[in-house]
Amino acid sequence: MDTLKVRDAQDVEQVVRAAIANVQPLEIVGHGSKRQIGQPMATNAVLDLSALNAVSSYEPSELIITVQAGAPLADVKSLIDAKNQQFAFDPMDTAALLGTAGVGTIGGMIGAGLAGPRRVKAGGARDHLLGAHAVSGFGDSFKTGGKVVKNVTGYDLCKLLTGSWGTLAVMTEVTLKVMPRPEAERTLMLRGLDDIAAGRAMTAALGSPFDVSSAAHLPGSVFRPANGTLAALASQGQAVTLLRLEGIEASAASRAASLTRLVAEFGAAELIEDNASTEVWNAIRDVLPFAADGALGAWPVWRIVCPPASGGALGQRLARESGGDVIYDWGGGLIWAAVPPKPDAQAGIVRSRVEAAGGHATLIRASEEVRRQLDVFQPQAAGLAALGERVRQSFDPRNILNRGRMARGTQA
Repeated sequence: MDTLKVRDAQDVEQVVRAAIANVQPLEIVGHGSKRQIGQPMATNAVLDLSALNAVSSYEPSELIITVQAGAPLADVKSLIDAKNQQFAFDPMDTAALLGTAGVGTIGGMIGAGLAGPRRVKAGGARDHLLGAHAVSGFGDSFKTGGKVVKNVTGYDLCKLLTGSWGTLAVMTEVTLKVMPRPEAERTLMLRGLDDIAAGRAMTAALGSPFDVSSAAHLPGSVFRPANGTLAALASQGQAVTLLRLEGIEASAASRAASLTRLVAEFGAAELIEDNASTEVWNAIRDVLPFAADGALGAWPVWRIVCPPASGGALGQRLARESGGDVIYDWGGGLIWAAVPPKPDAQAGIVRSRVEAAGGHATLIRASEEVRRQLDVFQPQAAGLAALGERVRQSFDPRNILNRGRMARGTQA
């Protein structure tokens, strides 16, 4: 397979134009950490953005950073962490879940749009992307957004680029909001709740005036010795329900005390503080109970978004009917489901139950053979699919960029 390593946006333009002329689709890659997500693509040319790795500008006082798309996410996070700042949407690191050695990049972070447990408060990646430079499937560079939200006029193309998995344009540089890192962090842990009771507890906490920034529930079945940080929470296989509060020290402590009283009807809450709390939420963010090197490493993993009120019942039913395990995040609105391997990754059960609950499901981890036979992303209604295709064609009429990654049967 040919690998075309570019040095700047002009190189990207030239590569895309050559691909158009030769009718040669391109696979867009940073460091390749998420190549296993999506439909397998039929291409023999890779556009490698890893050399576009510079931090163009960072203004801590203005809470803005501009970074080239190939910059390693870990390096950028270290840079802003040194200024006590963070990406508030808590971007997921997929390496453990997928078993990849590749280092995630800023471009991959935006292209995938996978946010962590704090999304319920801070929003997703699209809410923090202020501007971008990119090259369309016409081979032309364009700019969208700017360095402040008010710069956006007309169509906010940043929202389209986020979560597009490289099928609309090749991002070369992005401008993102950063936020101050909380001074203190407190997590309340309730033990032994079933999925339905946990859903009620999380709903009560998130609806309270105590500014809960994350809520998650892990049934007892997910705890195994390989889970590391999370396994340390387990006590005789009991489920745990976790509620996070962040802010200045006095505020976090006061709200934790008030929230403890609010959820007392569900049980006595244990307190996890600061670094220990952060480690727990990082493990939930990265779905470590289903890590590729763990007991469930060979099981397909689904990412399910549904109405939080339906989450507990849906998760219980999926676990019972598939024989799998589930984790609830964002108060139950996001469910991670690991299911025992079958040729269809149990797509029939998962999709029918999720659709009945008003949600949608994406197959995040499965073998290439399985992904080739299934719709990895949720199939859309005809009208919505047609609209999405018109949008895609307006950016990439020759279907050059990541052809077939999001829709089965479009490799040709």
